Amino acid sequence: MAIFLTEKSRILVHGMTGSEGSKHTKRMLASGTKVVGGVTPGKGGQVVDFDGIAIPVFNSASEAVAATNADTSVIFVPAKFTKAAVIDAVDAEVALIVVITEGVPVHDTTEFFAYAQKSGKSRLIGPNCPGLITPGKSNVGIIPADITGPGPIGLVSKSGTLTYQMMYELRDIGFSTAVGIGGDPVVGTTHIDCLRAFQDDPDTKAIVMIGEIGGDAEERAAAFIKEYVTKPVVGYVAGFTAPEGKTMGHAGAIVSGSSGTAAAKRDALEAVGVRVGVTPSESAQLLRSILGK
Repeated sequence: MAIFLTEKSRILVHGMTGSEGSKHTKRMLASGTKVVGGVTPGKGGQVVDFDGIAIPVFNSASEAVAATNADTSVIFVPAKFTKAAVIDAVDAEVALIVVITEGVPVHDTTEFFAYAQKSGKSRLIGPNCPGLITPGKSNVGIIPADITGPGPIGLVSKSGTLTYQMMYELRDIGFSTAVGIGGDPVVGTTHIDCLRAFQDDPDTKAIVMIGEIGGDAEERAAAFIKEYVTKPVVGYVAGFTAPEGKTMGHAGAIVSGSSGTAAAKRDALEAVGVRVGVTPSESAQLLRSILGK
């Protein structure tokens, strides 16, 4: 089992003919992902060869979906074109849209997120995220496919690099799905969305939640865990040493006064029974102890 992404997922790559899109399409194909088409306006009709695998290019997502039955799109286009690419995918009723691009203006994100919500047909992940992986089945985005295998752990994280570290630390146990939700102030899929999905997935036995300073997403997730999540959850919050008022890494990672600090987030999580590590390695060890590993 998995959440959002399975071996049956059929992937479009917006921006497949560009340097980043091409590089990561090759990586995704190598890991067994079913990439069925690319979308680049003006380049429809071309075919790109990836080590003997021919992938057709379409002018729009609607054309691509009609030809390939794609249900997922991953977006590797520059920030100024991201809104148009997302709206293109939403108009094609693509069920899962994964926005890797960083530096997307927040007003663009709020606009295309509202557009997707109004459609009721598309889930967004990102922007400014590494994507998601269901090990051994499908990998959409930039997460390395060879650092872990399938297993009973569900992972949701704001941070790309901490996603990779946690997957590597627990590689001998493995993951059902790992989701990088992105660190911008507005993201399409939240910790709570993933917690709900992992709670409902019968093959996910424990959950790791990685947060960071800024905003109140972790506090809201804590309230959700208290009310709805019965599976064990281990947490890590990045940014205990971050100076007040300075954006750290992600656009959403900024502390103002006592709001959004790592300590406040840790306290909120621990108050509902989530065990929180001081370091990613400690969080991994806490999960091992819970699973008897």
